[in-house]
Amino acid sequence: ILQAVLVAPAYGENSMQCPSAPVAPTPKIIQAAIRDTHDRGFMWRISKDGRTSFLYGTIHVAKFAWIYPGPKVSHAMHATDTVAVEIDMMAPDIRAHLVNGISKAPVIKLPTPLAQRIKKQAGTECIPYDSIARLPPVFQVETLSLTDARRDGLDASYAIDAMVAAIGHAAKKEVVSLETPESQLKVLLMQNPQESIALIGDDLDELESGEARIYLKRIAGYWNNSNYEKMSHYQDWCKCLDTEVERKFMKNLLDDRNAVLAERIDKLHMSGKQVFVAVGSLHMFGPVGLPTLMKNRGYKVERVYFKPQ
Repeated sequence: ILQAVLVAPAYGENSMQCPSAPVAPTPKIIQAAIRDTHDRGFMWRISKDGRTSFLYGTIHVAKFAWIYPGPKVSHAMHATDTVAVEIDMMAPDIRAHLVNGISKAPVIKLPTPLAQRIKKQAGTECIPYDSIARLPPVFQVETLSLTDARRDGLDASYAIDAMVAAIGHAAKKEVVSLETPESQLKVLLMQNPQESIALIGDDLDELESGEARIYLKRIAGYWNNSNYEKMSHYQDWCKCLDTEVERKFMKNLLDDRNAVLAERIDKLHMSGKQVFVAVGSLHMFGPVGLPTLMKNRGYKVERVYFKPQ
């Protein structure tokens, strides 16, 4: 989340060792993406009080070829009057709120060796460190990880939930944010400095070892192929629950937020709207995933099956 404000452009694109920044697609590439589109990700139909809404699991880094929705996703969007995403980056003042919130983040003084490792990794990713130096350290590492993903053709510029919001705006639907910039920042910026430093160290370990890139490529591949079995057992392969700090962070990132998301979705639906909800896929799985939470709220929940590619 928040990739739109975290990604810094790489320099030195002519170097074989630098990740390439996205370039404007040619008409031929656009035509091919539209022609070859198919349903990707994970979707559920939820019904209550005679109205139907949809839950759609997205990813926050993707390839350009994936941004056009397939027929079942398109039909679901067409059948609804409201689009709901975690944060609608096209909404007025959202970016200003994010930048302001980041600027007011508590200052965390990193141990010198850890700070030096971040600067070294910035060089590896061809990012001038000065361009990210004012970000909180956890966002610095996030920026480096997202930049590294460009080596596999994945980019936050093609975040699927952002594309869904853009389609909603173009179709003149109501587009709403389920969260606020402040609530997301509260999750991402851990309040305990020692826990934050530990998490930054873990994330940097994964970035330096290549595990972070492998993880993003894996989750993108599972999403592209609608691999429900693998995605629903992400705990087995994400390596994001190995330490107590990581487990606490993931609980805050997913479980605790899901309760708030479910309440907001329910409120929108019960107000008379038919809602197409697009949030990160990991919010959909497990005993506190959104489909289960909506079922607990009295909704009829049906999974919409996509044919694996």
